Amino acid sequence: MLTAVLSLSGAIVYGAADFLGGLAARRLGALLATAVASVAGLVAMVAALPVLGGAWTAADLGWGALSGVIGAVAIALLYACLAIGPMSILSPLTALMSAVTPMLWGTLVGAERFGPLGAWGIGIALVAVVLVGFVPERGAVRPSARGLLLAVGSGLAIGGYYIAISHTADASGVVPLVANRVVSATVLFAAFGAVTVFAAVRARSGALEAGTARSGAAEASADRGAVPTASGTATAGATRFRDLRVALALALTCGVVDATANVLLLLGIRAGDLAVAAVLGAMYPAGTILLAAIVLRERIAPVQWAGLALALVAAGLLAVA
Repeated sequence: MLTAVLSLSGAIVYGAADFLGGLAARRLGALLATAVASVAGLVAMVAALPVLGGAWTAADLGWGALSGVIGAVAIALLYACLAIGPMSILSPLTALMSAVTPMLWGTLVGAERFGPLGAWGIGIALVAVVLVGFVPERGAVRPSARGLLLAVGSGLAIGGYYIAISHTADASGVVPLVANRVVSATVLFAAFGAVTVFAAVRARSGALEAGTARSGAAEASADRGAVPTASGTATAGATRFRDLRVALALALTCGVVDATANVLLLLGIRAGDLAVAAVLGAMYPAGTILLAAIVLRERIAPVQWAGLALALVAAGLLAVA
């Protein structure tokens, strides 16, 4: 029962982190927002160490670091597949694969066994994962082979994260998650730096090619008196600064919420079966769509309501199994 409660709670909290991260990404860009959130999560983990405790061993640090690398790969593949679309197919496919991978590992390698109620609960949960993650799109096209491969790869990587973190000892507390955050933050900031440098080089090259044209346009604007005023520039600067503060606040909050979700999911894995924790943990889109409905007044599709209902049924069955 404790595994079901912790894992489903972690999924809802993780969905809330995704919602906050999405708002931050609109203002900062996905890569920078994720990197800032990773640092905030690391700070939260370090702050939680005196409370949650944990033994520092090379094995647990190694598994935590490996989970950080796998998690960074999962995020990159997820963003890539969603950029290709259609999200209505690729998003639930990713969630399904992220649930099935550790479930198969737990049952085949870990020799986890379930009674009739547990089997029904896992089956219903897998259906709920697909329905909750379904994003209705008008005129959605058939997904490309590349999009499908990226979605499957992202789901496998997320499942790999569960498997890696499940190998850590209970006595390690949140120490593996600290290692996870150090690695993921390093990888993400390195990727952001590489992308920024590449974009700057391209922009400079384009600027040199179009320098003459822009110079002529600037002279024409000056002739027409199109010179920005000091007050207009100051107002625009103040607006940009305010937007930046809001974006950073969202990203930092996202990181803390995400860290909380990871702790709940880790405790859920340690409290019981990996298969149960992974399947219920894949319900994370539920938190996102519920917050989007409350805050942004977005409509929840009937198929998603059905998924939420099935998720509760599945959680109840797994809790008593």
